Amino acid sequence: MIPMAAAPAAAHCRRLREVWRSAGWPYQDIVEAELLAWGLLERWRDDSGRDSVRVTDAGVQLIASTTQRHRDARGAHELLVERIAREMQRAGRIVWRGLGLRAPLDAPAGSSPAGSSPAGSSPDSPDAKTTWAIAMPDVFSIRNTTVEAYAEPIVHEIKVRRADLLSDLRKPGKRQAYAALSSQCWYVLKAGIGGPDDIPAEFGVLIADDAALEVARPAQKRPMRLSFNTWVSLAKANALPAADDAQQGLSDAG
Repeated sequence: MIPMAAAPAAAHCRRLREVWRSAGWPYQDIVEAELLAWGLLERWRDDSGRDSVRVTDAGVQLIASTTQRHRDARGAHELLVERIAREMQRAGRIVWRGLGLRAPLDAPAGSSPAGSSPAGSSPDSPDAKTTWAIAMPDVFSIRNTTVEAYAEPIVHEIKVRRADLLSDLRKPGKRQAYAALSSQCWYVLKAGIGGPDDIPAEFGVLIADDAALEVARPAQKRPMRLSFNTWVSLAKANALPAADDAQQGLSDAG
């Protein structure tokens, strides 16, 4: 067994889970070679002479520990998502979680791509030159208003792990989709995983600790009119039910 030079990467942990669930047919690639060298996998030959691999006891322990860390991180993420959603409700906003919204990726920065359009055209009409994506913000909210122009949609993206934050920052299309759907975009970071220097300047940054939410940098505000397609998606989705203590005006991140 060769000692591990560093903690196994996500690809190694994923391979271990795949082998655990399968008959153990070998891939014979670098990932498998490293797992074998680390003693997390072992070679096995059946009575017919067929080679396979199987997870060792050390590999089983790694699967269990990484699964628990994932559950812990997911639980922390969901708790912070719920916290932000309730804060937006207390600010007098209508809130959605788990939305999938269609967004254009090639709208000019600073425009109102989700609702504005050139004269004589429809903002919801197909455009062969437009690239579209499905955006799934952690929290999406609008003001509780009957005036369309005052809706001021806001996106909050929540991160509780440094690795997830860095992975997200490598996806400019995701951030562009959020910007196309909102008048403000915020990153909400668990205290200690990052700060304003990590986040593009056009995004606001909230730092969350156990006691408070601190505005580390306000979000840039843009005029925004939601498209008809977005309104239909909101109408078909279930807004977060108001909590008993949700009151207008207690807080407002933007």
